[in-house]
Amino acid sequence: MIEPVAFQDFFITFFSSALIIMAGASYALLFSWSKVNPNFRIKIAAYVAYVVLIISVAELTRAAHFQGYWLIISFLMVIGYFFAPIGIWHLCVKTHAHADTDLTTTTEDKL
Repeated sequence: MIEPVAFQDFFITFFSSALIIMAGASYALLFSWSKVNPNFRIKIAAYVAYVVLIISVAELTRAAHFQGYWLIISFLMVIGYFFAPIGIWHLCVKTHAHADTDLTTTTEDKL
């Protein structure tokens, strides 16, 4: 059975969990914005959001007393949050590049 979080750590757990979601979304948004609008400051802001995410995960891990495989899940979550926007960006670029080449061919070319 999972042990509940102590009441004194409840608010820390709640707010660090919410901050994980907000920092992860901010990192993804700022990362893609830095790809669309190449600006060094936007990329720095994306990495700052990722550092906030790491700190939030560390605080959640401490407040919830994660041990064993929960530490591995926390570590994998931090790694996933870093690589997911990069992978999604590459997927979107390749998908749109493929769609653009399909639009340039005519139906006569396909026959």
